[in-house]
Amino acid sequence: MEKTGGVSWARLGRVEKALLVAVALYALLYFTGVAPLLRFGVAVVGVFLLAGSLYRLARYALRNLIWRLRNRLIVAYLFIAVVPIVLILVLLATTAYVVVGQMAVYLVYTELQNRMRVLTFPANNLARAPARDPQIALNQTVNTVRRQFKDFELLSTGETPLRYPPDSKLAPPPEAWKNTSGLVLRLVDGKEKLYGWAHSEQGKNEVTIIAPITPDLLDDLRPGIGDVNFKDFTPRAVRSHVPPQANALDFRFTFLYPVDVPYWDEPEKGARRNYLLVDTRFSAVLAIIFGQKADWSDLALTFVMALITVFLLVEVASLYAGVKLTRTITGAVHEMYEGTEHVRKGDFGYRIRVQGNDQLAELGQSFNAMTENLGRLIVVAKEKERLESELAIAREVQNQLFPKQAPEVKSLELRGVCNPARMVSGDYYDFMTLPHDGLAFAIGDVAGKGISAALLMASIQSTMRTQLAAFNGNGGGGQALSAATLVSTLNRQLYATTSPEKYATFYFALYDEKTHALTYTNAGHLAPMLLRGQEFQMLDSTGTVVGAFPIARYEEKTVTLEPGDLLLAYTDGIVEPENVYGEQFGEERLQELMIKYAHADSSELIARTMEAVVQWTGADELPDDMTMVVARRI
Repeated sequence: MEKTGGVSWARLGRVEKALLVAVALYALLYFTGVAPLLRFGVAVVGVFLLAGSLYRLARYALRNLIWRLRNRLIVAYLFIAVVPIVLILVLLATTAYVVVGQMAVYLVYTELQNRMRVLTFPANNLARAPARDPQIALNQTVNTVRRQFKDFELLSTGETPLRYPPDSKLAPPPEAWKNTSGLVLRLVDGKEKLYGWAHSEQGKNEVTIIAPITPDLLDDLRPGIGDVNFKDFTPRAVRSHVPPQANALDFRFTFLYPVDVPYWDEPEKGARRNYLLVDTRFSAVLAIIFGQKADWSDLALTFVMALITVFLLVEVASLYAGVKLTRTITGAVHEMYEGTEHVRKGDFGYRIRVQGNDQLAELGQSFNAMTENLGRLIVVAKEKERLESELAIAREVQNQLFPKQAPEVKSLELRGVCNPARMVSGDYYDFMTLPHDGLAFAIGDVAGKGISAALLMASIQSTMRTQLAAFNGNGGGGQALSAATLVSTLNRQLYATTSPEKYATFYFALYDEKTHALTYTNAGHLAPMLLRGQEFQMLDSTGTVVGAFPIARYEEKTVTLEPGDLLLAYTDGIVEPENVYGEQFGEERLQELMIKYAHADSSELIARTMEAVVQWTGADELPDDMTMVVARRI
């Protein structure tokens, strides 16, 4: 698939794909000049898709940014430490701006109100002036007002009409106005202009004094504070009166104060909202408040600046220490990550660098020790796997040694099963044919378990089959086959070829089809049980174990099997397993099972018996090899 800019079409999201389609459609409509309304709609949709794409891109970039633990901790530190401090600084700066700005407009507006009172007092005095001295009263009023207002107009009506200046065209205000003073909007030459005025009524006398609010007047309200003007009515001064900066933190700022100004011609109309603007500095306001021009304010601002500088230095040092500590933590985590990647790839020889003596260093050492142990465990596991493979092969070989099926004899049915406790078994059983329709069968139990016991079992089988094959090969040589002789020979050979501690219990029997006689030699094996009706006969031992003593003597006995007789030979894995109370399964329970399943199939008898033993132990694994041989006289 072709890629553009390293990004394939398949990797784009639905929003990005829709955005590209919208851009292509808009370009087509733009250059063809058709469907302007549709083009506008496509443009609106494209704007929303662009916003969505930028949002998704920002999220993707943020996820990539904070994927590394180091960046994640730095971002967390910024949110925990830096952002709150920045917010506090912003809050302090905003508070300082609001408080100092409020002080500035209060100082200016209060002084403006005082100027309005300069108009109120002369107006009241002139309205109360005696008629015999009108000119003297006018002169006193003009001199009083001129101290604060260079340009003003005065109109007095009633008993003593007066006007100043003489050519003034000031007309009386509407009758709705009574005694008042303050700011007022007046329409002059088609434009609204701002005035300060006072209107006083005493009997028939009415006095109106009105003065324009000029930039010079406003700048003179509080000398040294800065530039003062009304937003819509007084332009800013050509030459700024804002004092010079006292220090780096002596910022220049503008603060506003809402003022409601009524209309001259329409008092009932209400007031118009306007704003008094004060352009000043922190040092100028503080100097006026505290009555000092430079000393205190400069000292205070210098102290604040020094304090903020120290604060910033501490914050930078803290940030540096936090980043360095973060690098220490994330460096160790990154080493751990690299180590896990090597382990995931099977490189157990990789060791991470360990620095310092803190808990992270201990974690690194533990990781190195873990990988070293894992390497050894892998070797052990491979060796175990090899051994298990060899054991599986050995078990398969051993299974081949056990007879696949019993020889067919008209009057005797044989069945045998061996369930090993481990991969291979030390138990032994075998069936062999003899001349003249006879047969031989054997069962044994080698001391120990595992490979060594299995090898000894294979040796026993090889010896017995070799002897029987030699007897069958020469047709018996005119001699009768003796069970005791065969077991004696087996004993001498095992003693000569195995270590002294290796031995086995062994039961060997010969069956004559003509006479139905069973001749056996029991070399230390558990006595097989012969069930005849409801009675049991134990075929006890006739000699000691094989392989332990070179000159051991063995005897043989003969028992005639009658129709219905049931012979059961077994190893100790059947009767010796214990339950949770330490009680063995025992011969009595085995005899009960023989009676219960005496008329059942031999395979079922074996299966039921082994199932009962497993349930008796209650364990998941067999405690010992379980081997059984059943001979049934037909």
